[in-house]
Amino acid sequence: MNLRGDRLENGTFLLLVVAVTVLFGWLTLPYFGAILWGVVAAILFTPLYNKLVTAFSGRRSLAATLTLLTVIGLVVIPAFLLAVSLVQQATEIYVGLEEGHFDLAVVLSQIRSALPRWASDMLGPNWTDANRLRDTLAATLSTGAQSIAGQALLFGQGALNFLAALGIMLYLTFFLLRDGDAYGSRIKSAIPLDPDLRDRLLQDFVTVVRATMKGSIVVAVIQGVLGGVIFWALGIEGALLWGLLMGVFSLVPAVGTGIVWVPVAVYLLATGSIWQGVVLAFCGFFIIGMVDNLLRPILIGKDTKLPDFVVLISTLAGLKLFGISGFIIGPIIAALFVSVWRTFTELRLREVATDD
Repeated sequence: MNLRGDRLENGTFLLLVVAVTVLFGWLTLPYFGAILWGVVAAILFTPLYNKLVTAFSGRRSLAATLTLLTVIGLVVIPAFLLAVSLVQQATEIYVGLEEGHFDLAVVLSQIRSALPRWASDMLGPNWTDANRLRDTLAATLSTGAQSIAGQALLFGQGALNFLAALGIMLYLTFFLLRDGDAYGSRIKSAIPLDPDLRDRLLQDFVTVVRATMKGSIVVAVIQGVLGGVIFWALGIEGALLWGLLMGVFSLVPAVGTGIVWVPVAVYLLATGSIWQGVVLAFCGFFIIGMVDNLLRPILIGKDTKLPDFVVLISTLAGLKLFGISGFIIGPIIAALFVSVWRTFTELRLREVATDD
C-alpha cells in the first residue's frame, strides 16, 4: 500500500471538491438573493407543508404545490400590489411638492409660533429659513427623482432577470419543501463534524431563521399595516408610504416605528391639528408600540438568545452589506457566531473537567 500516494490523491481530490464548490458558488452568485429567500420560505413554511402531507395521506407533491400557492397568495401577490400602490402614491406626493401644494414657509411659521421660546432659541435662527430649506428639499427631491428614474429604467431593462429570480425562488421552494429532508440528510452526512455538534449547529441555523422571520417580518407587517390605517383614518396624505416606512424601521432594533410617527405627531400638534396629534401619539405609544412589546417575545420566545446590541449591530451591518436580505443574513451570522463560541466554550470546559 502506497501511503504517500493515497495522501496525494486524497489531497488532490479535496482541492478539487473545494475548487468546484467555489466555482459553483460563483456561478449562482447572481441569484444569491433568490436562493436565500427560497431557503427561508421553505424553512418558514415547512410546518404548514408537514400538516398538509398528513392531511393528504403522504402525497408530498400535492402538499408542496398547495404550500407554494400559499406562499404566492400570502407573500408574492401582496408584495407586488403594495409596490404598485407605493409607486403611485410616491408619485402623487412628489407632484404635489413640485406644484407647490405644500407651503413650507407657512408650515415653518406655524411650528415656530407653537414652540416655546427656549426651544426655538435652542434650534437657532436659521432652522425656519424657508428659502434655504426649500432649496435643500428641492435638491433632495431632484436627486431622489433621478434615482427613482434610474431604478425604473434598470427595472425595465432587468424585468426578465427579476422574473427569472422570482421563478428560481418559487421553484427552489417547491423542491426544498418536497425533498428537503433528503437534501438535509445528504448535506449533514457530508459535513466533516461530530454528528452531535453538526446537528446542534444546523438546528441553531433553522431556529434562528424561523425566529427572525416570525419576530421581525410578522411584527413589521402588523406595525406597518396599523400605522398606515391610523394615518389614513386621520386624513394624513401618503398613508401607504408612511405605513411602509414604519414597517421598514420596525426591522431595525433600537429605532422602531417612532422615528416616523413621533415627528408627524409633533408636526400635527405644532400646526394646530391638536386632536389628530393627540390621537396619533396615543396610538403610537399604546397600539403600534405595544405590538412590538407584546408580539415579538411571543413569536420569538426563547428561540434566540442574542443580546440586543448584537442584534442591532448585526442587522445594520447586514443591511449595509447585503441590502434587504441583510436583515436575515446579519442575525443568522451573529446567531451562528454565538452558537459556535458557546459550543466551543462548553467543549473546552468539559475537557478541563475531564482532565481534572
